[in-house]
Amino acid sequence: MEFVLIAIAILLVALVAGVGLLVGRGRRTTRLDDDAASGTTLTRPRPPAAPPTVEQPPPAGATASGRGLAPAEPDAVTPEAPPEVELPPAVPEPDLVFETPPPSAGRLVRLRSRLARSQSSLGRGLLTVLARERLTEDDWEEVEETLLAADVGVAATTQIVDRLRTQAMVLATASPADLRALLVRELTAVLGPDLDRTLGTDRRDGRPGVVLVVGVNGAGKTTTVGKIARVLVGDGRSVVLGAADTFRAAAADQLETWGERVGVLTVRGREGADPASVAFEAVRTGVEAEVDTVVVDTAGRLHTKSGLMDELGKIKRVVEKQSPVTETLLVLDATTGQNGIVQARVFTAAVDVTGVVLTKLDGTARGGIVVSVQRELGIPVKLIGLGEGADDLAPFEPEVFAEGLVGGAD
Repeated sequence: MEFVLIAIAILLVALVAGVGLLVGRGRRTTRLDDDAASGTTLTRPRPPAAPPTVEQPPPAGATASGRGLAPAEPDAVTPEAPPEVELPPAVPEPDLVFETPPPSAGRLVRLRSRLARSQSSLGRGLLTVLARERLTEDDWEEVEETLLAADVGVAATTQIVDRLRTQAMVLATASPADLRALLVRELTAVLGPDLDRTLGTDRRDGRPGVVLVVGVNGAGKTTTVGKIARVLVGDGRSVVLGAADTFRAAAADQLETWGERVGVLTVRGREGADPASVAFEAVRTGVEAEVDTVVVDTAGRLHTKSGLMDELGKIKRVVEKQSPVTETLLVLDATTGQNGIVQARVFTAAVDVTGVVLTKLDGTARGGIVVSVQRELGIPVKLIGLGEGADDLAPFEPEVFAEGLVGGAD
């Protein structure tokens, strides 16, 4: 009898441990199933599979060899239940160990040296001219050309130059440190320090915040979505990602990888599926899971007769059946300069853009594009990307950014 009890206990340990390993190896991605009838309609995500039920131990008459069960003897005594065995926690595979991103606070300060290196020509050029003992008309033209070359824009350049001209006497006697401080102050003023740059990612009325990320392909849109997830997770938020750029299989794969690194769920559909359906399911999943934020990646172009802007409008309407969109971020490539503003106007005419993300600022000396975007669109820059690293996306802080543009200080 003792031998039978020991065998049963060993069997239970093996079964439960096997279930734990299966759960530990599960992927953090929900794939939407194809409707077999039409081949186009996306259905609800499958619920997680229930763990296998552990069978009850066989009656006392079971043979030890496992070849069958012998009939129980009339006077057989029912054995006691095997003792509970405390199992060690299942250890996940190495590739499923989630990273813990740093919080967003102070990110731009940490990245300021990188910004200063990429924008050094702007600050160096301005400081060199303004440090001259007497500023001639040619000098002021050089200041204007330097600012325009940095994509600051005509209106903002005129404002900066006019304000500096009124302080010409001060400039003539200013020390290098005072001159730098003055220039930082003037640049900060045109960067809109009073604009609201808060990200709408909080839950509202018991539902998650929904962030739509839009922009043309090639601007770094999908990468930005992944980095936003890292920022939110680093700040202690729970997140669901929606891979609604269904016309590029690589985009969904890329977003899934970003999600798995930080342990957030990604909802994706098959290639070519209806983007609005995928976005709808992502938000519904977020509502049911009671997460803080759902971030949806959208297509930058479509291979159908419908226009991209019509599709973006549809996504927003469909998503808001589940939860209101609390933030619509437009991703722009800073290296495109004024062309990026032309793109931005098209998007803002189709969807209610609430914030701009400027990427690739580390690879251009046109940091003034921040000023141009805000003045032309009337929309604040909320995030900037300063590199290819996973944590190189930072909240935009006007004064810190101006200091980075000018450079020259530790």
